[in-house]
Amino acid sequence: MSDRFLRALRGEPTDTVPIWLMRQAGRYLPGYRELRKAHSLLEIAGTPELAVAAMLEPVRRFDLDAAVVFADIMLPLRAVGIEFGIDPVRGPHVPEPVRGAAGLERFRPFDGRAVEPVAETIRRFREVEPDRPVVGFAGGPFTLAAYLVEGRGSRDFPVAREMLYADPEGFGRLLDLLTEMTVRYLRLQAAAGADALQLFDTWVGLLPVPEFRRLVLPRLVRLFEELRGTPASTIYFSTGSDHLLGALDGLGVDAFGVDWRTPLREVRTRLARPYALQGNLDPAVLLGPAPEIRRAARAVLDELPDHRGHVFNLGHGVLPATSPDAVETLVRIVRERGRAR
Repeated sequence: MSDRFLRALRGEPTDTVPIWLMRQAGRYLPGYRELRKAHSLLEIAGTPELAVAAMLEPVRRFDLDAAVVFADIMLPLRAVGIEFGIDPVRGPHVPEPVRGAAGLERFRPFDGRAVEPVAETIRRFREVEPDRPVVGFAGGPFTLAAYLVEGRGSRDFPVAREMLYADPEGFGRLLDLLTEMTVRYLRLQAAAGADALQLFDTWVGLLPVPEFRRLVLPRLVRLFEELRGTPASTIYFSTGSDHLLGALDGLGVDAFGVDWRTPLREVRTRLARPYALQGNLDPAVLLGPAPEIRRAARAVLDELPDHRGHVFNLGHGVLPATSPDAVETLVRIVRERGRAR
């Protein structure tokens, strides 16, 4: 197996900085657009042969250092009996939002059969690309709770945050249920062959530090502690969370994914341990001309001049309007500029 990506997560020297991209299998690719003409996102994620096809297109076209399993952060909710949908424009929606004791009682014991297609996708991908590391993933407990309580996507999730303050005990119980579910789901992916496990906590940056420390941090610590028994490396990715860096130190992960708002050098100096860092080019840069992509990518690489413990990625997912040529340009720059020094 090509271990450049995994070595970087361990902080070991690599010949060049490894690169993969969040949402690298997406609408910017012609093959994926053809898939979506006939199938919804959930249909693709639930059909291993289609999910593998979606995973293969970007890694083979750009020779990326890791593949990411084709799934959605909402999928494990099927394993605990919570209904949801995904609108192509508006994103996740929950027909019956989870609020109060009655909502919590709807959770059933985790049934891995409901997410077996995700495990099968990993196994099939490993059969056709045995030398390519696979990144499995899940949503962070707070991010999932935000969707479940709000019932839909939102910029600030006022209903979910109201529950957090009005019923902290109930919100904490919801986080406990989601933490247990996520541990089971990520262990399933590791057992199927995922080499790294990334937790996406897209909305945790909405929280002030005291509430994060009180309600969310203990669940995250427990989650990653329970993943230590797997052979997979762990990555925690959150957005708009610069103010939480001090609280995140000591989380027990191998790497932090960093959004595009905070320079990598600053993140490294603010963390007590030399964690591997993943990121963090602004995805919008790829909508610009090649010279600007070159300048911005080099600037990110130069944030960590020794390149050790750096996995190049975007600060969020690839935007649908991105040209594949722009991704090719980016990969070439990272390969050249990211060579060991």
